[in-house]
Amino acid sequence: MRAPARVPLREIAALKKKLEKETARREEAEAALKASKRHYDDLLALAQLAREQKRLLAHQVLLAQEEERRQISRTLHDEISQILTGINVRLVTLSKANWSDAPMFQKKISATRRMVENSVKIVHRFARELRPVLLDELGLIPALHTFMKTLTRQTGLHIQFTAFAEVEKLGNDKRTALFRVVQSALNNVARHAQATQVLVKIEKRPQGLDLVVHDNGKSFQVERVLLSKRFKRLGLLSMRERVEMFGGSLEVESAPGKGTLVHATLPFDKTKD
Repeated sequence: MRAPARVPLREIAALKKKLEKETARREEAEAALKASKRHYDDLLALAQLAREQKRLLAHQVLLAQEEERRQISRTLHDEISQILTGINVRLVTLSKANWSDAPMFQKKISATRRMVENSVKIVHRFARELRPVLLDELGLIPALHTFMKTLTRQTGLHIQFTAFAEVEKLGNDKRTALFRVVQSALNNVARHAQATQVLVKIEKRPQGLDLVVHDNGKSFQVERVLLSKRFKRLGLLSMRERVEMFGGSLEVESAPGKGTLVHATLPFDKTKD
């Protein structure tokens, strides 16, 4: 029986050394891969943190804007309107006085009265646009009905509106966000779409609600508008930001012959809504 061939010790040592180098190289590669993964995870965490901080900042800005609008609206409605009304009452009193020797003075008083009456109307309209009183006093649905009725009277646009009653159980900030989205969407339709009909509906879903604003007007390129400064983005980014700050989402679809569809989703807050 032939004895097995012996491998020289030098070859064994060389093979062992080669194996150790290969092992060390693989360990270095694994360590570099782990370090790269940690670096990637750190960058991802930083990006998520920055995104969250941006969202919170946008939320605070929008809330501050709404509070500022509320205060301006109250000032216009409670103070300036009362002042103008008081002036008008004084002018009425003067106009009833006996000024038989000054007919021109009577004409001036009448003209001034008309100016004050128009000023009061402008102030009331300005106050409603800044912050609808009905939104705070009666709720979202009455405020939207009133806004749509006014828009229909001004533009002839036919608006079909439906909403589930429990939407009024949402927090004030969420109801304000919904009102602003509908307001912006309908103003866009009135100004740009050349539409005749719009469907607006707020529907309840298991985990939240859906808001749909769908018109039969002309279409536009959504991405081009979002990237364009000339179009001022039609308020689309502001609408999306309002919804996203409450964990919702907003999408806009527009196609020739199909009009434009604004679709927003908003989750319920189980602790509040």
